[in-house]
Amino acid sequence: MARTIDFYFDFISPFSYLAHQRLPDLAARYGYALAYHAASLADLKQLAGNTAPRVTAIPLKLRYSRIDQQRWADRYGVPIKPPAGSHDSSWLNRGFFFAEDRGRQQDYVVNAWNKLRRDGRDMVDEKLWRDIAKELGWAPDEFVGFIRFEASQQRYQASTRQAHERGAFGVPTMLIGEEIWWGNDRLDFLEEFLKSSASGGRRAVS
Repeated sequence: MARTIDFYFDFISPFSYLAHQRLPDLAARYGYALAYHAASLADLKQLAGNTAPRVTAIPLKLRYSRIDQQRWADRYGVPIKPPAGSHDSSWLNRGFFFAEDRGRQQDYVVNAWNKLRRDGRDMVDEKLWRDIAKELGWAPDEFVGFIRFEASQQRYQASTRQAHERGAFGVPTMLIGEEIWWGNDRLDFLEEFLKSSASGGRRAVS
């Protein structure tokens, strides 16, 4: 079986951003490739039958979530801010497939998250999209056109369905074969699995 960690994320998810602070290093340290997959958190919840309101609709939970996010960010030594304006991440998630076609998945993810969680920018601002494209060496008009084209929505929906079919009900979700971990706070369990596999112990179920 290919040694790959599949990473399902949504740019709306602060805990996907936080998990990504460790994942590339974990994958490299144990000889795994890190495969990125954009998926809709809202749709994954619906597909799993989770009809609970969003965290933003529960003030007490939102307040705690932001405290928790800051604690993790402090532990990792990274900044974290809520994005300004709209929290519709679908456009940036769709833009991921433009990066995928060019083999620039990690560059795109890092660049976009820096702008959202380090700088606190608005994820539906077209200027943000154009800035990402320029910094990655892409034609901004081509990138924006791709994001707005229906084909990118179809790929996004297909990626979300694949995530659901593999057992994901939220993000961040990490999979190796059929072994699954959900949440930034499960990375220690993922690392234990990687250590065990490296020493000839437990193997992923494919």
